Amino acid sequence: MNMMNQKNNYQLLSLDMDGTLLNSAKQIPCETTAAIQELMERGVEVVVGTGRGLAELADYRDAFQGMHYGLLVSGGLIYDFQQEKPLTLHALSIEQCQRLLEAAAEEDAMVHILTVHDSVAREQDIFHMDDFSMSVYQDMYERICDRQDDLAHYVQEHADEILKINLYHRSTASRERSRQRLAGLGMNLVLAEKTGLEASPAGITKASGLKELCKLLNIPLAATVAVGDAPNDLKILQIAGLSAAMGNATDSIKEICDVIVSDNDHNGVLEVIRRYFL
Repeated sequence: MNMMNQKNNYQLLSLDMDGTLLNSAKQIPCETTAAIQELMERGVEVVVGTGRGLAELADYRDAFQGMHYGLLVSGGLIYDFQQEKPLTLHALSIEQCQRLLEAAAEEDAMVHILTVHDSVAREQDIFHMDDFSMSVYQDMYERICDRQDDLAHYVQEHADEILKINLYHRSTASRERSRQRLAGLGMNLVLAEKTGLEASPAGITKASGLKELCKLLNIPLAATVAVGDAPNDLKILQIAGLSAAMGNATDSIKEICDVIVSDNDHNGVLEVIRRYFL
């Protein structure tokens, strides 16, 4: 992390969504939306660096109007919003997907599959997300998910298309058992939400996505700012030119960041924009 000395020298701002850009009601404050639009009008690349897939951004299309790129699916997909096409993508192997389904069955965990365009889960899990400490997302999942009861068949039919699989557990102890069961299988495993375990291809993180995008845009990493709150933000915060932790971030995230701003219910992202860009 090499902090640049002068304001307005940063060329790219990467924003995590849940726990960062979004408040507890899963909304983007109007002031923050206006500031993002102003930044983009000034030529700054503002990107969402999120574990979400494309389908899960549908509610925020207006706020992202004019945004060129997204670091989606925890770095598994760089998407060009203007051209409506993927620029890079990284998929799990069918064997890895099968092992993830087996681990989920062992723990009676909810499986959430992400491809370029789809967000897939079983209907019985979507309507009982409180069992997995995920009730805040239930309304969205009911609206956007492709409901597939036979996930093993879905995996077979969509080999080489699955970018990430999330397993949502009934307890943190259950999640830890899954993590241990899946270790050493050539996947990047990251803790997310209260009981979630994200599985991506080895080496694929938000940081790898930022590196790929910066190479495409010819922007040095030193000219980037990343904002986040959770373990799946760790690597991107470590490589960005400036790293900002939200006030609601985990202690492990706060410890490695250059600055700490207000929490996601008190416009922490707006604070970053005003302090380092406007």
